[in-house]
Amino acid sequence: MTRFYVGPMSKNVVDCVIEFNEKCKSDIFALIPSRRQVEYCGGYVGWTTKEFANYVNGRAIIERDHGGPGQGIYGLSDGTVSFSHDAKVFDMIHIDPWRKYPEFWDGLEKTVELILSTYKQNKYILFEVGTEESIRPFSTLELGLLLQELWKRLPFYIFRNIRYAVVQSGVGLDLGNMINTRTFNEDKLLRMTSICEDYGILSKEHNGDYLTTTEIEARFDNGLDAINIAPEFGQIETICYLDAISEIQSNKERQTIIDKFYDICYESKKWEKWVGDDFIPEENKEFLIKICGHYVLASEEFKIISKMFPINSVIREKINLRLKELYLLL
Repeated sequence: MTRFYVGPMSKNVVDCVIEFNEKCKSDIFALIPSRRQVEYCGGYVGWTTKEFANYVNGRAIIERDHGGPGQGIYGLSDGTVSFSHDAKVFDMIHIDPWRKYPEFWDGLEKTVELILSTYKQNKYILFEVGTEESIRPFSTLELGLLLQELWKRLPFYIFRNIRYAVVQSGVGLDLGNMINTRTFNEDKLLRMTSICEDYGILSKEHNGDYLTTTEIEARFDNGLDAINIAPEFGQIETICYLDAISEIQSNKERQTIIDKFYDICYESKKWEKWVGDDFIPEENKEFLIKICGHYVLASEEFKIISKMFPINSVIREKINLRLKELYLLL
């Protein structure tokens, strides 16, 4: 069973996941492109939906992460065009209308609508339902009601294509300090995973970044079936570049490259969602780079910098080290 769903933050991450699965002869790691990362019209990782699927070529399970309205590059879109492309080439789709439809019954109606329309395009496509805590907190009762209503409203042959439901036990991300925030709620996790089991659905939690292996193991021991990890893998690559830049002897040259990296990140505006109103970018350049470096790794502007530092082997070694740590939990 696939335990870890990894965000394809860069080509290095994708290659390492594929190679690790091939080495282990298993699908222990899957890939979860968000609409901002990989989309039919492009994304910040550098692939379209079709290009990404062709590159992976069945060597890892691919699930669309947070598919639906209010997501993606064009946040106001209803997500139907994106789903039409996903259904042709992905293995699974996370149906997530909750950012645009936070009221329970509205979100439920939209979930049913999107599952039915997507199933018409591909009867073999699998689904994930619900959403993460940072988008819309779910109580245990609401999760139970969501699965109950989906079971009642969907034909059984479609309901059984729901592979995962998102459970929430208290996780959140602080990219700048590279920590997982909030407090683990063991009791809530147990109740939510039990509800999933009652409906024959696997449980999955999002935002598993920066958790120690002990913290992840505690979640698995309490019934969790799978977990998403994304920005952490992109930050591994960002930190490797910052480390390489820090080794430049000339202060002037080192600062010039940091300034260029900072400018690329700053202009992307991807850092804005991770900081407060009192954040002063020009006084926290490396902090800002840590937050948003992974968003620009595939950009033409950053490629000029990356060519100065041939450190792919170092990056891949560190990514593989984290994959191995996770694999050893099984």
